[in-house]
Amino acid sequence: MTVASANPGFSTTVRALRLRHWQLGPGQSAVVLQQFTAEDFNLVVDDRADVHINSKDGRFYLGWFPDGRPGTDGEGWKIAVTGTATEPGYSMSFGTQTPADVVAAAVAGVLSTSRPL
Repeated sequence: MTVASANPGFSTTVRALRLRHWQLGPGQSAVVLQQFTAEDFNLVVDDRADVHINSKDGRFYLGWFPDGRPGTDGEGWKIAVTGTATEPGYSMSFGTQTPADVVAAAVAGVLSTSRPL
């Protein structure tokens, strides 16, 4: 026995199908970098003009590689948090063309989970 559905398939509206504007391109790295203070983080710019930021306790790392991280295929941003003896750490990477606003949101999320001991 089968039951016929009154509305087969899926339904949507023309408004839901309209085209959207999506931010593309790397944008301005300052929206990421301005989230860090000298009080809590160290900043180093190396000879390739890559930027490295780490927390004073050494457990958080952010690398910005405008021309791509050496040894990778277009990695532009690297975020890593070192784990503990009982909890593993994690890392995430973004390409050189990932909008800085997207990376800034990820960094803000990571920073919001930290707290002084």
